[in-house]
Parts: sequence; C-alpha cells; structure tokens
Amino acid sequence: MSFQINTVKYAGKINQTPLGQSKVVIGGQEAYTFHDFEGKLPNKAKLALQVWDTDPGESYEGPLGEAFAGVLNDPAAWAKKAVEYGADIVSLHLKSSDPNDKNSGPAEAVANVKKVLEAVSVPVIVFGVDNADKDKDTLSAVAEACSGKNLILGPVSDKNYKAIGAQALAYGHSVIARTPIDVNLAKQLNILLMDLGITPDKILIDPNTGGLGYGMEYCYSVMERINMAALIQADDKLQQPIINILGEEIWKTKETHQPTAEFPTMGDRVCRGVLMEVTEAVSLLSAGTSLLVMAHPTSLKLVRQYIDLVTDGGEVKAEGLPSVPITQL
Repeated sequence: MSFQINTVKYAGKINQTPLGQSKVVIGGQEAYTFHDFEGKLPNKAKLALQVWDTDPGESYEGPLGEAFAGVLNDPAAWAKKAVEYGADIVSLHLKSSDPNDKNSGPAEAVANVKKVLEAVSVPVIVFGVDNADKDKDTLSAVAEACSGKNLILGPVSDKNYKAIGAQALAYGHSVIARTPIDVNLAKQLNILLMDLGITPDKILIDPNTGGLGYGMEYCYSVMERINMAALIQADDKLQQPIINILGEEIWKTKETHQPTAEFPTMGDRVCRGVLMEVTEAVSLLSAGTSLLVMAHPTSLKLVRQYIDLVTDGGEVKAEGLPSVPITQL
C-alpha cells in the first residue's frame, strides 16, 4: 500500500489582488501556504523594499546605510536601487510627514510619490506614519493627485477609513487595512471598507506586525486564525491577502545596532539584522502572508530563494551572499 498524505478540504479561497499598473498579482491561494498538494497556489508571495521620503540618518546607520549608500537623500533614486536589488514592489514611507518630525504637508508627499512613480515601473505602496489625522490628509491628497495609478495606500484604520477609503474608491487605488493584531477587528474594518463600496480585491489586511519575540508570535497566531477563517470557514470578509511590514520593525531594534565586539554572543553585526529579518519573514510566510515589506536587499534575496526552493525545488545558491562569520567566544 502506497503512502497517502492526509489532506484538508478548503471551502474558501483568498482573493486575487492586482497591484499597480503592472502584472503583479498577489493572493489567490486555495490552500495554506506551500500546501500545493491540497489546492492551487497561483501566485508566489511578493517582496517589497521600503524607501523613505527623507534621509533616514542614524536609523540607517550600519548595514542598511551601506546597502543604499548614495541614494538615501533621494527617494526616486532609492526606489530605482530597490528595483535593481530585485524588489517586486516599492514601499514609499512618508516619514517626513510625521507631526513629531518634519511635519511636511500633502504637497511634499504628492511630489515625492510622483517622483517615485516616474522612476520605477513596479507597483508602489504609499505608507503614512500611522497617525490617523495626518495620514488622512496626506493619503487623500496623494490618491487624488495620482488618479488611476492603482497605488496601495495605508495604513487605513477605523479612525480614518471613511476619508481615505472614499478617495481610494474615487481614484482607483487599493488600501491597506491595519488593525492591532486582532481577528475580529480586522474583519470589522474590512466590512466598513466594503460598506463604502471598496471591492474585496482592493483591500489588503495588515495585522500590524511585531518584531521578533512575542510581537511576532501574536501576529503569527492572528494570521493563522485569519487564514483558517478565510479558507476553512469561507469567511468572505477575511479573504483578502495579508501584507506584513516587517523590515522597519526588525531594524529599529537595539540588537541590529549593537557592535560585534561589545556583544560577541549575538554574532556578527553585519549579518545579524539580515538573519533576524529573514527569520521573521520565513515565519510570516508560513502563517500565510502574500506580501512582505522588507528593508535589506540581502534579506530579500535570501527570502526569495527560500520561496523558490520550497515552491519549485532546486539547489541552494550562495553566489552574491555574504558568509556569516563564526564568532569565537
């Protein structure tokens, strides 16, 4: 008697969501991640690299700054570099609009978004600062100024969904629905957006990703429950693709900045942040994400290889990747 693997029958599927004006499509899963023996998985998870609209200064000190040296004060050049590194999507973060920082206005945001759109042909995420009022003003202006470009606008919350959602609907954009690591809140925000008239294929679920540790574990558990509801229970209010914005969560931790000599037990600093980012990315892929927003190009390359190996098979390739130094204690 030949071995037969146990399989699960799925009642639902994840919506397919086209991004930008190109052929990039996410979602469409009819089974859990990598379970192609149980159902169709038409689209591999896509990988984005984050770009700031202002020079990040000390935030990019070290490995990140070295990877993007010479372009950190120019979002258009930074975006082009991200695409050269293999990003499927560029995620433009409007850091300068933060009221606690430069507090730049909608006009500056629109100008930077247009520069990035002119520089690259891949889809563009336009991400605010998670301040409901500021993002409402900024993203609404961007939506109108970039009509028909099918941007991915976020984060949209229960505090600003009416304004941003209406603009996205009027000018043909997708939205990132962010809720604080809770299945019921994610479902409720999707319902509110759909009640505005936004179709399910224009919504991405952002469960609010935490960094490695309990934050990531909470996020992982909620993502599993969202996918169970979508695929097993066929809950059409949770059948949107999931996006995880993990890069900035990893690289803002103190562990990515501490020198090797002072903290030898943590391993080589140059590789430490990359491996932390890859570890979380692989975990989130297993939990069912469709789109990862990362920070370091080497992290992206490693995760891309992982996705291809698990999906298509083949051999591990080390060309172009740094070796991890062994730390002598």
